Amino acid sequence: MITFAKKSFHLIPPNTHLFVAKTLAGLEEALEQELKELGATNTQILTRAVSFEGTRETIYRANYHCRTAIKILVPLIQFKASSNEELYEGVRSFQWDQMMSFRDTFMVETVLVHSAFQHSHFISLKTKDAVADWFTDKYKRRPNVDRENPDIRLSLYIHQDECTLYLDSSGDPLFKRGYRLAQGPAPMSEVLAAGLIKLSGWNGEVNFVDPFCGSGTLLTEAALIAHNLPAGLFRKSFGFMHWRDFDRTLWNDIKADARKRKRNQECEIFGSDISEEAITIASKNIHRAGFSNEITLKKARFEDTSFDGPGVLVTNPPYGERLQTNDIVALYKSIGDTLKHNYKGFDAWIITSDFFALKNLGLHPTKKITLYNGPLECRFAHFEIYEGSRKQKKDIFNTLETFPDTLIEE
Repeated sequence: MITFAKKSFHLIPPNTHLFVAKTLAGLEEALEQELKELGATNTQILTRAVSFEGTRETIYRANYHCRTAIKILVPLIQFKASSNEELYEGVRSFQWDQMMSFRDTFMVETVLVHSAFQHSHFISLKTKDAVADWFTDKYKRRPNVDRENPDIRLSLYIHQDECTLYLDSSGDPLFKRGYRLAQGPAPMSEVLAAGLIKLSGWNGEVNFVDPFCGSGTLLTEAALIAHNLPAGLFRKSFGFMHWRDFDRTLWNDIKADARKRKRNQECEIFGSDISEEAITIASKNIHRAGFSNEITLKKARFEDTSFDGPGVLVTNPPYGERLQTNDIVALYKSIGDTLKHNYKGFDAWIITSDFFALKNLGLHPTKKITLYNGPLECRFAHFEIYEGSRKQKKDIFNTLETFPDTLIEE
């Protein structure tokens, strides 16, 4: 277990400090790599999170650039509590005027995991009372709660009787990128979409295809990667921008540096869907993101599309709860046949919660990763689509190994 230093500090100190980035289950390693690339040190993978050390600049950059992070949190205090009274006293033990004043607005969000506490809303109210009472006792004034646009967001995490109170530097969750204005049924989280692309290894050097594109989230995240643009490019606000010690000059420098690093798209990004409504929704979102000229959309059945490799296909086909069993089996068999005949030389990645359907693809996965799409446990499966069958490829190499050396040299 990580123990947080109980030293006082004013929001983000000028020296190195400990932070925690939250993510989705299965994306921890991808997030750790992103944080390292942004200058984070002493990273440690946790459950659905990565702890790291950095400075104020690190936390600004992490919020702006990280594609697989949901929140960037600053640990404030850690204590044990198994009753409402212990919780109240634990929160009051922090010197609250070192990070906010009674003029600031604030809100509290609570997450309970295997805890004796039953109601997260009640615990949030109890935490809010402890903070407000601390100011009342010292200053005879109390800060107001604002659940819409607070100056300070606090996140309380309780696992069994271990309580950790965090300062939330992100504000709205980072999957709220700001480019998605419309969405269809069961839209994919932007963080999950970016995580799938990261896990696939695609970096913009070869063509990218999503044949079940829905609202276009995978396509838009791919375009952001292809152009080396920050995930938070379209957001107007982050939590740290409301803090009293917000360094606007540093923030402007970080954005200017990102603009310098933008690159041209060198590949084709193609999306299709059988639904006219889905194509309309995707088109609106892609236009909002400014990628109408970089992403090709087409209303089409997957069977009627084809690409020559090399390339990467990442897609999220309809799940079993949206189709009858016979339909889902036929769909996945068709997907497998289309990949084998129309996408030779591609690396295909499919995420699905229907494990039975996945077996009907008719292809052998080289890798399967457990992920969650909302509450649904999924498999993210990788298939190598060869020119010809995999067996034929092996047979060719086995034959070459039996040739005389002189024949190979000639």
